[in-house]
Amino acid sequence: MARYIFITGGVVSSLGKGLASAALGALLQARGFTVRLRKLDPYLNVDPGTMSPFEHGEVFVTDDGAETDLDLGHYERFTGVHARKTDSISSGRIYSNVLEKERRGEYLGKTIQVIPHVTNEIKDFLAIGDDEVDFMLCEIGGTVGDIEGLPFFEAIRQFTHERPRGECILMHLTLLPYLAASGELKTKPTQHSVKELQSIGLAPDVLVCRSEHPIPEKERAKIALFCNVRPDAVIPAYDLKSIYEAPLAYHRAGLDQAVLNAFQISPAPRPDLSRWEEVMDRLTNTDGTVKIAIVGKYTQLEDAYKSIAEALTHGGMANRVRVKSDWIAAEDIEAEGGQHLLDGYHGIIVPGGFGERGTEGMITAAKYAREKNVPYLGICLGMQMAVIEAARNLAGIEDAGSEEFDHEAGKERFTPIVYHLKEWVQGNYTVQRKLSDDKGGTMRLGAYTAVLKPGSRISETYDGAVEIEDRHRHRYEVDSTYIPSLEEAGLSFSGMSPDGKLPEAVEYPDHRWFIGVQAHPELKSKPFDPAPLFDGFVEAAKEGARLV
Repeated sequence: MARYIFITGGVVSSLGKGLASAALGALLQARGFTVRLRKLDPYLNVDPGTMSPFEHGEVFVTDDGAETDLDLGHYERFTGVHARKTDSISSGRIYSNVLEKERRGEYLGKTIQVIPHVTNEIKDFLAIGDDEVDFMLCEIGGTVGDIEGLPFFEAIRQFTHERPRGECILMHLTLLPYLAASGELKTKPTQHSVKELQSIGLAPDVLVCRSEHPIPEKERAKIALFCNVRPDAVIPAYDLKSIYEAPLAYHRAGLDQAVLNAFQISPAPRPDLSRWEEVMDRLTNTDGTVKIAIVGKYTQLEDAYKSIAEALTHGGMANRVRVKSDWIAAEDIEAEGGQHLLDGYHGIIVPGGFGERGTEGMITAAKYAREKNVPYLGICLGMQMAVIEAARNLAGIEDAGSEEFDHEAGKERFTPIVYHLKEWVQGNYTVQRKLSDDKGGTMRLGAYTAVLKPGSRISETYDGAVEIEDRHRHRYEVDSTYIPSLEEAGLSFSGMSPDGKLPEAVEYPDHRWFIGVQAHPELKSKPFDPAPLFDGFVEAAKEGARLV
């Protein structure tokens, strides 16, 4: 059975629990152990799928179609272990499951309460697949003391008592604030945070202390004394230039050794950190810089495009260049003369999004890239806007647009080159959808296969592959009935679904590098295994930079 590491946070939010969890998972892998990481979120949304990107950042999609928190993206990027539906849960999903069971009569008429019914549901979730790996790392969202998180903490307390002694430990992240006036790091907030944990029956085995300043040994000893942990289990965590430095930095600080000590695993296997040393070498020893414009709808919050930003970094590593990304609001390009904002860039990315706002700016960006021979990568909505641009300016369909925009406006204004997807094949059965369906979890979600045209640019980018599999998240699709006229105008449909009905990729064969894909290749990119499209895109931008 797996050993469990529960990761909690205190004092303030956004301390980097997800990054610490991912880095610890990578370090345990480096020592030869197998790991799986999970996220438990206290919010009452069933999942983040219907939440605004400004509320929660990007929605990370798994192969099996779960819409999850962006921290699962960190988990995958650091460990290479593909997340599953069973690796993400929210209070909303827990309560929904409990209430559905009550409606079906599974509780035999008993009064339904937080304890034991809600906590039992959480414990059942924690136990899924515990015979598959050596370590199960479970991150609890929010901050200790939040009222929403209390059922999770109680479930963890019960879970650790029901398991054999030594199978579960708690890792707690806190903040050591620095008072410039007195020149001191203050430990009292950490002490209070641990006291809050202890009041609900939990005690940390490892403390990770975030600080902007070096933590003196006497302060570490003080924290250990007052928080009842071993001095070598008080781990300093300082700000880093890159998140990919985290595994090496946490190893130097002794995090993985402290965790193994808490489990009394001795002697512990020595870590092989060569993978992360190579990652840092590629990140720091670069041959120039490429400038990339990301023309999107949610540019005010970079976390809304977290996976794209990281995939670009991975593409830079593969080509030993530094990628400088600038976030350009699509609406700004819509203004008169706004396309000058794209001047001077070596590549343009138009990412996914929902709704009509900013789409004319995206269409302008696709036209600019096509006409100026600038490398272009269109993802999901970015592919659809490139197709609409081709329809308007090459195929003569001047009012080409998307049904999504007409549905939003409540009236017909466009020739629908992009339509609402009502039916598609998933595995061995056909999925059907209506506009009136609930929004949550009803899109074309998860990994789907695309059949590539032999000899196409995208096939070459995937090393000559004629079939690829990437993750999708969309409910609108390019109408295949327009393929003949668009191909006659010069746009090649180089990828299709296996049944030949759904366009998956487009490109211009005579362009330096112009590819649009319906999928989200950024979701599977890793620093040690970059997504091929981002590798190829950055390579094309690098070559273009040398020509400028």
